[in-house]
Amino acid sequence: MGGGPRMTIPTRLVLEALVGASDRELYGVEIGELATLRSGTVHPILARLEGVGWLTSRWEEIDPQVEGRPPRRYYRLTAEGAVAARAALARAHRPAVAWLRPQVGET
Repeated sequence: MGGGPRMTIPTRLVLEALVGASDRELYGVEIGELATLRSGTVHPILARLEGVGWLTSRWEEIDPQVEGRPPRRYYRLTAEGAVAARAALARAHRPAVAWLRPQVGET
């Protein structure tokens, strides 16, 4: 699986969308809508997540003439990616500075 992606706020939003829908595949526009991010932000993140092995993707098998639209690329967290994403999100939401936590004996 290698090292994880840089954990920017947009990356966190994309991971939250994917973890929240881990029971199904999502295509890029759906992920962008769930994460409230534009396609130009979402797709590079998806490529990085796929590059580190957290995602798999596949192209939809349709006839664009019949459907009246281009095929969609669907994404899903891998088993290892789901574990890594949950751990990364937990770390990202944890206070990073020790002085934010009360010390023993303080009220």
